Amino acid sequence: GDTSQRGRGRGLFCGGRVGNTIQFINIQSQGNTIDFGDDTGAAETIEGFGLSSSTRAVFGGGLSLNAKMEFVTIATTGNTASFGNLTVGRRSGCGMSNQTRGVIAGGLAPSASDVMDFITIAATGNATDFGDLTTATAEPAGLASPTRGIIAGGGTGGNDATSTIEFITIASAGNASDFGDLTVEVWASAGASSETRGLIMAGYRSNSIAVTTDFITIASAGNAIDFGDVTQARGYHAGVSNSIRAVSAGGNANPVALNSNVIDYFDIATTGNANDFGDLLVASRVIHGASDSHGGLAE
Repeated sequence: GDTSQRGRGRGLFCGGRVGNTIQFINIQSQGNTIDFGDDTGAAETIEGFGLSSSTRAVFGGGLSLNAKMEFVTIATTGNTASFGNLTVGRRSGCGMSNQTRGVIAGGLAPSASDVMDFITIAATGNATDFGDLTTATAEPAGLASPTRGIIAGGGTGGNDATSTIEFITIASAGNASDFGDLTVEVWASAGASSETRGLIMAGYRSNSIAVTTDFITIASAGNAIDFGDVTQARGYHAGVSNSIRAVSAGGNANPVALNSNVIDYFDIATTGNANDFGDLLVASRVIHGASDSHGGLAE
């Protein structure tokens, strides 16, 4: 990349079922996570969302249906600081962003929600209404190009799943539109992207767990295509990318399993199965990710 991009490539994984730890990796290399700091809203790091610009990561929502958001500066390490509040307190939504704006879509509040909020990432403050999803959904995957946000899969919060893919134009508030369908119905999957291609990685099906990873071309609506498989079937994992690699971390290997420490990666421009990246320092599920160089930030 150019001078502004050098030194970027950090992915953060926040919270989950084991507490308030934030961990990070350098996406361009392989290895285990390193401690970053703590989410100061420890009880609210479960089933929240993550999104980011090249400098700041924002995390929020959570199991108690709170509306709180917090942020960190990605290039440093340390604990979170307060950002503001969502329009509606909820959990199990997804986040997507470009360099300027972050959008939080869906979730449980306490039933499945069609609400979308947006924030200006560089300025702290409360979220503003963006529009509505075509269908209320919880636990979808989120990803973005610099112009378009994608909301894929999800369900009603029970043991169900959908194959629906929706899209928004990040710069202009409004309702989501239909994009196409995934190859399988899935919820609690992980999203990651380059500026052109989005991956929707693994997740739960209605009565099983998928290894399947799909991809889409973000600029053109249509159905997803099979990309390959993750190394271990799991859901409730986190996705990050540096626009070259898509990384899936943590999760739950089956509906009653303990937390996973698995980290996989795919090369986004090709197709094929995932490779082992390393391990989480703290194994966890229902975690959320953010990175400083994902597809929504590409020039």
